[in-house]
Amino acid sequence: MHRTDHASRYIRHAALITLTTAVIAIQPMAGFAQSAPAPTSKPQRTAENVEVPAPVFLEPETPIAKALQAAMSPDVSEKAVLFYGQRAFAPIWFSAEGMSENAHLAVAAMAAANEHALNPENYDPLGLVDMASSAQTADDWAQFELELTKQYLRYATHLSSGRVQPNKVNKALNLFPDRPDPTMLLEQAVEAIDFSAFLEGLAPRSDNYARLKRRLAQYREKAASGPFTTVPDGDVLKPGISDPRVAALRQRLIEEDIPGAAEHSGDVYDGVLIEAVTTFQDHHGLANDGVIGKETLARLNIPLEEKLVQMELNMERRRWMRDDLGSFYMFVNLADQELKVVKEGKTIHTAPVVVGKPYHATPVFSDTLDYVEINPFWNVPYSIATSEYLPKLKQNPSALTSKNIRVFRDGTEIAPTQVAWNSYARGNFPFRLRQDPGNSNALGRIKFMFPNEFNIYIHDTPSKSLFSRAERAFSHGCIRVSDPFALADVLLAHKNADEGHWEKIRDSEKRTVVKPSVPIEVHLTYLTAWMNKDGSTHFRKDIYGRDEKLLDALRTAMTENL
Repeated sequence: MHRTDHASRYIRHAALITLTTAVIAIQPMAGFAQSAPAPTSKPQRTAENVEVPAPVFLEPETPIAKALQAAMSPDVSEKAVLFYGQRAFAPIWFSAEGMSENAHLAVAAMAAANEHALNPENYDPLGLVDMASSAQTADDWAQFELELTKQYLRYATHLSSGRVQPNKVNKALNLFPDRPDPTMLLEQAVEAIDFSAFLEGLAPRSDNYARLKRRLAQYREKAASGPFTTVPDGDVLKPGISDPRVAALRQRLIEEDIPGAAEHSGDVYDGVLIEAVTTFQDHHGLANDGVIGKETLARLNIPLEEKLVQMELNMERRRWMRDDLGSFYMFVNLADQELKVVKEGKTIHTAPVVVGKPYHATPVFSDTLDYVEINPFWNVPYSIATSEYLPKLKQNPSALTSKNIRVFRDGTEIAPTQVAWNSYARGNFPFRLRQDPGNSNALGRIKFMFPNEFNIYIHDTPSKSLFSRAERAFSHGCIRVSDPFALADVLLAHKNADEGHWEKIRDSEKRTVVKPSVPIEVHLTYLTAWMNKDGSTHFRKDIYGRDEKLLDALRTAMTENL
């Protein structure tokens, strides 16, 4: 994550990996063989006075084991202490012959952590090699053993579930990745038939993660050769215009691996170069009109180093996510403002969406589709009722009538003209506003519900024009989807309804609730960089400023070596 010379870092780490595969000898030590030790623990009782067997700690029998027992300190995790105690404090990372093969593999994996956008220095692989090289006494080796255990557990946790806890970085990220069990990790260090394969398997096993990892490596190779070409500022560049900047534009697109750019020649912006620009615009979430205005030029000139950082941040985000998102699910990337439906690993539907504006940023979380409601009521959220509609009612008590919004108090409908609206404010507003179904309903004619604490759902909208915009962050937090009845057809296909069935219900204007008969997961995510199956690399504007927050959190984590 450091913005430093990547090339020099790779040379250093490659040398370290070579070093750790060499045999680091240890002076022969007496007493490695052990007899069957005896348990030293006593049963403990809980608050409910129910007897619970205490962990069985076996007496160390060798000088090394005794040194290891004596070296246990508060910074050794409780589960690690239990693990060692139950094996009579026998070491797992070395023997009388020196560092074990698994120790070499673990240190080499930490040295290569940068391949996964982790910072090798957080695990101090060089320090571990130095400790092993200089160890002379049982106490020295005990310190090495515990330090390697600590760093191995840290590395395995970071690689499998992330460097930081997402919800602690940002409360809008409601993700709580499972941390690997330290006991399991230590057992594998002892028992794994192929420990190298186990270490590799700690990383997310999704194709999305593997593709981004591969693309990150490719971009780092590009960075080692120098920065990308800058396209000079100037007037808007439109198709057919001759401009000396065309050469720089072509070179930049070649560096970005945009197909077709290399086939163009001359100073006229035309032909395959226009197609290449529209492809670039598509890969960056821009209007793909082929016109190079202020926004497209700005994206063209994003420094390569910033793109590297953006990919590294999204490697971390991928580590927070489950490998398996389900056999049938909706996936909404808030940064991309797109929804896709995936079934059995294949994308079967895509649609543009409108997401929350930055002040009403849509949160990240996962849930399960509970029901689909056609011709829904809209129960106006309290915040909207008091901040947007109450001022209008104070000016004109009939202001909401044309919108088919009714007023209720304690479940009883009240005529808005009979309320002294100037007597109420945000703190003492006892009313509920509800909009009837219809074409003017804020939710449109259908909504997809996965009840959650954030009151977020996917719905139709009467404001169709917003879907034609490249950037679509306009809502109060909920997600508006284009062509929602096409989405309903896909999600409810298992209902075996006739073609146009859901539209017929819509046209009847009858409120209808439909529950899916199969599990459909919903994943609201925030990804600003990824690589598609076709090899195209995509970057998106950080509309919510979450990249910067995550980068700050990772910098802190690296400094404090959490």
